[in-house]
Formats: sequence, structure tokens, C-alpha cells
Amino acid sequence: AARDGLGEALARLLMLSKRCPFPDVREKSEAILSGVQELGIRIPRPLGHGPSRFIPEKETIQVGKEDATMHTLFAESFATLGRLDNVTLVMVFHPQYLESFLKTQHYLLQMDGPLPLHYRHYIGIMAAARHQCSYLVNLHVNDFLHVGGDPKWLNGLENAPQKLQNLGELNKMLAHRPWLITKEHIEQLLKTEENSWSLAELIHAVVLLTHYHSLASFTFGCGISPEIDCEGGHTFRPPSVSNYCICDITNGYHGVDEIHASPAGSVPVSSTESVCEVEALMEKMKQLQECRDEEEASQEEMATRFEREKRESMFVCSSEDEEPAATRDVSRHFEDTSYGYKDFSRHGMHVPTFRVQDYSWEDHGYSLVNRLYPDVGQLLDEKFHIAYNLTYNTMAMHKDVDTSMLRRAIWNYIHCMFGIRYDDYDYGEINQLLDRSFKVYIKTVVCTPEKTTKRMYDSFWRQFEHSEKVHVNLLLVEARMQAELLYALRAITRYMT
Repeated sequence: AARDGLGEALARLLMLSKRCPFPDVREKSEAILSGVQELGIRIPRPLGHGPSRFIPEKETIQVGKEDATMHTLFAESFATLGRLDNVTLVMVFHPQYLESFLKTQHYLLQMDGPLPLHYRHYIGIMAAARHQCSYLVNLHVNDFLHVGGDPKWLNGLENAPQKLQNLGELNKMLAHRPWLITKEHIEQLLKTEENSWSLAELIHAVVLLTHYHSLASFTFGCGISPEIDCEGGHTFRPPSVSNYCICDITNGYHGVDEIHASPAGSVPVSSTESVCEVEALMEKMKQLQECRDEEEASQEEMATRFEREKRESMFVCSSEDEEPAATRDVSRHFEDTSYGYKDFSRHGMHVPTFRVQDYSWEDHGYSLVNRLYPDVGQLLDEKFHIAYNLTYNTMAMHKDVDTSMLRRAIWNYIHCMFGIRYDDYDYGEINQLLDRSFKVYIKTVVCTPEKTTKRMYDSFWRQFEHSEKVHVNLLLVEARMQAELLYALRAITRYMT
């Protein structure tokens, strides 16, 4: 048992040996592990194959084979986090975005700010737990303890300080129904006598909550595998001849060939059929551009199309038969476990449209954040812009393609699902460009990410590269984060005025 315990403790070292961006460290770590194994101590091995359950390992960026830009990012990430985590290894498909993401996350978690370090990691745990994202919870439990957090808090939210418990209501509304947040919710947090939050602390907390809600969407949307040193990420059993054993299958992991085959029960799609999908999408983009050039819809018609799309988005829902991957129960980290996503116009409830011309990130949210938590507004603004404008002018096998119309449709569809309207956008374009299976994927990843399955990931844009699907997830993550922020910041602004 003692030997197994030592082997478990060396799981992090094993991860470092495989993932360290510095070759000499990799070699030394592997030498140490080899010596440990000779003593008869079992070393855990990863349960999954690569950083994502959705993307074949051979199609991800291999550590040691990265280019100079990626190597710099890997080195920075390793120095900051003490690891190269699976999120980084999938995000690195898009180095420009990854650099901005790492810079923002580092600032939120480690640089000077209104909240103490252990509060920051605990808020990350609270936010990730709302979506049962055990991947992020496990990482931040380790980080929380590392910065001196009280282990008793991890037994359940009721063991944390009342000040953090008071944040639970805002956490659940931001995660599931941000349109319900009012200035009264803000007032309650700021005026709770000895447990009150300052405005600067609250802005820091709100940014952390929205960051981890949206990062949970990325984690589930890309099928991120557990880290080897976390629960569910390793096994002590040796691989079988076929490279996986029964313990892997019961944990939801299968052999490389099996896990990346067509989903069970699905009809294989011919490459010709997939190519036709891409061609059809490009043709629609061309036609829409021509229609734009010829005539512009009236403001009344634009408003009608927004309401129609908002209404129709309620009827987009998952019809998946397969269960999402089982995860460790993390519900002790939040209250009101029955509270979840509900469409804002169900059961006769009507939420007024949030008009961007009245309150926008560029004109209002950015300056409020930057004033109360210096530099963070700038970092978030840069990250939003990179995600929104990121393009390689490709679509599947086609080059020199202007994808701005498609990117805007995805971003605005997500904001439409949150009741946010852009007066200058024709929402009729969304139905033309986003088919039903894609809308199901978008809504699941954004609203109920824990229900995302590999079948959903496989079923949209079947001829597109995995890097392009990860690109879609970056748009989803940032559009969701900005939507949550807009509702929270508008409520804070109304409280202040």
C-alpha cells in the first residue's frame, strides 16, 4: 500500500516527464521514473489517450514537436501553472488566442487584485461545480490547498465563510439564467454588514465566475480528458494487448481506434456528402452577401426576425440518447442543486430584450471593469476581439474564404439565446447559416455543457478540421462570457446610479 501511495504521488512527475516543454527536464524525469519502476513501485498511466476524448491524439500538437511560437507559450504556461494542462494542449491550435487567454487567467488568479488568492481558487471551484465540471474543480482544489486554503471549506459550501456563501445566488443565476440578475441582487451583496463585498471585490468575483462558467463550456465542448494526477485521470493496471483494458471501458475510456470511430448507431457520412455540406454553406454565404448588397431590411423587419429567432432558439434542445461521461459529484460546492438552465420565455415569463445600443461591452462594461479592477477590462477586451476576429481564411478544404459572416452568425446566435439584440444585424441570416445539429451543439455547450457528447461534436461540420471545431468553441466561450458579464455589469451600473 505504501508503495502504491508513492506511485500515486509520482503521478505528477509522470505528467511532467511527458509534458514538460524542456527536453532536459523530460529526460531527467524519465530517468527517475525508470529507477522507481526498477524498485517494483507501480507507476500510474493515463486512462485517456491524449488531451481530448473527441480529438485523436495524433491530430493534437505533440509536446517536443511544437514550433517556436508554441514552445514559448508552452514554457510560459508551464512556468505559470506548474504543468501543461489538457486545456492548453487543445487551445494551442490557436496560439494567438491561447496567449491572450493565459495572460488573462494568470492576471485573474495570481497578480495583485482585490481578492486574496485562496478566495480566487474557491470561486473557481464554485463556478465550475455549477456545471459539474470535475476537471476544473479538481485543478482548483489542488491550487486552493497550495495557496493555503482551509481544507474544511472543501467539505461543502456551508463550511466556507458567509461572504462566499452569499455569492452562491449570483453564481447560479450567472451560470443558468443571467437575465434575472437585478440591482437588488447586487445591493444584497454590497450591503450585508460584516460580510459585505466591496465593488472592486465583486467585479473580481464576477469576472472569475463568468471565466469559469465559460471555461467549463470549453472543457465539455472539446471533450477535455482528466489530468493524469487528478481523479479519473489514471490507473495502475497495465495496458492489455489491444492497448486498453476493462477498467478503461468502465471509466468511459476506450481504445484509440474505438473512441474515434463513428458514434454507435450513427450512419457513416460519405466524404462526398460532407463536401456537399461545405459547398452548400459557402453558397449560402455568397447568396446572403448578394442580398445584403441589393437591399436592406427595415428596422421593424429586423426586430421581428430577432424575436422569431429568439423564440425558435427555445425549441432547440438535445435529443441525445447517450449519457454524458460520468463525473465525480461536485454538488457540495454549491447550493440549490435543482436550479438549472431554463429558457427565458417559458411558462409565460417574459424578459425584456437586452438592446446592445443601450448597454454594450465597448461603451459601458469595459470602462466599468477597468475602473474597478485596473487592466482587466483591457485584457478581456483583447480576448473578446481575438476570438471574434480570429480567422485563417479557410473553410475545411477551401482557402481564401471570408468567414466573417459565419463568425458573426455564431456569436449573435449565442447572444440571441440570452435575449441580447444587435439592432444592425439581420437575424434571418442565422437560420440560413446554422443548421439544426449545429444549433443543438451550440446551445448544449453554452447552456448545459455537462450534457455535451462526442456524438454532438461529430455531427456538425463533418468535413471541417478539429482545429476549426476548437475555433467554434472559442467563439462559444467568449460570446457566453460576454453575455453573462453584460447582465451582471448592467445590474452593477444600475445599482451605482
